[in-house]
Amino acid sequence: MAPKGFDVRVENQLVRFISQTPVDPDAVVAQLGGTATGGVVIKVLDAPRATVVIDAEGKIVIHGTQRVETARAAAKEFLLQMGLDDTGLTTEIGPMVASFDFEETIAVESIVGQVGAGDAQYDARLGCSIVEDSRHGVTMHIWPNGRCITTGAHSPNMVAMAAVYWKGVFDESGYFIQRI
Repeated sequence: MAPKGFDVRVENQLVRFISQTPVDPDAVVAQLGGTATGGVVIKVLDAPRATVVIDAEGKIVIHGTQRVETARAAAKEFLLQMGLDDTGLTTEIGPMVASFDFEETIAVESIVGQVGAGDAQYDARLGCSIVEDSRHGVTMHIWPNGRCITTGAHSPNMVAMAAVYWKGVFDESGYFIQRI
């Protein structure tokens, strides 16, 4: 029997853009009212809705979008507001936060130590088990209701592959709680 597919939802995709001319962080503060904090400047855009982070090197990081196309539109809008040219804008895809649901109750308190292709620990503060998945290069936060938030992935397909793998591991290990 083939494993059931998972509906993976990208919650956030980090994307960095490099302009031919680096963005001056001080100019962002002066022209757009950006906020300088911890060596970066932050500016929130309303349309498209995104947070723009300018690092000390003048590179643009877009946070809060789910698609690369939306991040690119935010970077272009930001550059337009700054009066800068977007010609030659290069893109670097960063990690994403994605979610899916195992659709079964899981005994997360039992998922600790070496499990499958990962190391796990139970986080009492969050009420979830955290699995460092070395096979897929992701970190999974798993709650008792079967909800899973995955960080560090570079594609939704990798998250889906991890979900199928861990569903099998949890099934074989007896971590799913059978409802009567």
